[in-house]
Amino acid sequence: MAAITFMKTPAESKLGEQFDALRALQPALPSTTRRAEAFERFAAKGLPHRRLAAWHYTDLRGLLRDAFAPAASPGAEQLAAASAYLQALPAPQGVRLVLVDGCFQPTMSSLDKLPAGVAVASLLDVLAEGSSFATDLLAAENLGSGEAMLALNAAFMQGGVVLTLAEGVRVAEPIDLFSFATARSPVALTTRSLVEVGAGASVMINERHVSLGNLASQGNHALVFALDEGAAVDHVARLDGFPATALHVGTVLARLGAQTRFNSFTLMDTPGVTRRQSFLEFAGPHSNATFRGVTLLDAKSHGDTTLVVTHTAPHCESREYYKTILDGESTGVYQGKVVVAPGAQKTDGKMLSKAIFLADGASMYNKPELEIFADDVVCGHGATVGNLDEDQLFYLRARGIPLKEAQSLLLNAFAADAIEGVATDAIRDELTGSVEQWLRKRQS
Repeated sequence: MAAITFMKTPAESKLGEQFDALRALQPALPSTTRRAEAFERFAAKGLPHRRLAAWHYTDLRGLLRDAFAPAASPGAEQLAAASAYLQALPAPQGVRLVLVDGCFQPTMSSLDKLPAGVAVASLLDVLAEGSSFATDLLAAENLGSGEAMLALNAAFMQGGVVLTLAEGVRVAEPIDLFSFATARSPVALTTRSLVEVGAGASVMINERHVSLGNLASQGNHALVFALDEGAAVDHVARLDGFPATALHVGTVLARLGAQTRFNSFTLMDTPGVTRRQSFLEFAGPHSNATFRGVTLLDAKSHGDTTLVVTHTAPHCESREYYKTILDGESTGVYQGKVVVAPGAQKTDGKMLSKAIFLADGASMYNKPELEIFADDVVCGHGATVGNLDEDQLFYLRARGIPLKEAQSLLLNAFAADAIEGVATDAIRDELTGSVEQWLRKRQS
């Protein structure tokens, strides 16, 4: 059968023009060559479309009518807006790292609180140094290979941070990684950050994307984790304040050494189009990884959760557990894929997606997959969709509880089951509060 060749869309053509302009301004560095190679990979594929299985339910070629210009460096007004937002929050117990419109802001970050053995550098400074080791880690070779939006991220990355934990360092308080979108015109934001965790070290990363305007934006963000033997990472990601015109693609890339632990949670409760995708590889034995999440969708919002977990080492355990609540004419997507390579014996992998409909116009697409090339494994998957239990609603209403309040009680319990896996009490309480706020807004 002849291959299908797509004509470039206006958005793809504009991305090519933008990259040519970006390349003309860049110095000759090894990272510059890598950027060019990444854009070539993107250009060969173009924007993801529904003919690609992994993007069948989130057709970016159809959704992205225009490619916004990359955000400029923030000015005084933008920095002041981000600073005011941070000042309104409780004082952080741990380290706070801040990106504003894609640019790392050391003066707004609490670098004075860095524990011994923890170092932070700007992504652009690391790339300028030309360290092949750091660049290789940032590239996360073979993780998400063939993923066009990840290649686009590597080509356009405007900034980010490189966080390094020395061997044996255990950071007690969460490290907050804020990424603000403050521009006063529609822009594209592209960031990539790296968390390198030495042998036996541990840390919690609280990743937060915040929009301070009500304008359309196009975000493409990647967070790379590299865990040495015996390391442990807890990770939480959430989005705040994004309008219905926003497009957000967030990617987690994680490579785990031997005897490591990786625990990730995502709260997706924003309007617009959001895709959170994760690619993880077990590169060493006796490790475990857990992905959990809660997705809250209403109106015409679109939320896509896609994961690929690859077991290349034996004796590893993976768990994926996601809850979705859909109202209005929203669309939810869960795609989970577990790959067990030859030789990855004693693999234990399970995934489960549960969705509740609150309106007839909502849609949910579940696509769990297993690819197993080893014979001594325990793997399974499941997916459920349905409405709230009428018997439970009747029980609550018979005791004088109004319908919407009864629904909220049941939905809170439904979401809390996934949130319980978050390691830190304070962040767990914040996530629970965000769910309750979303439910209260629905009642009004």
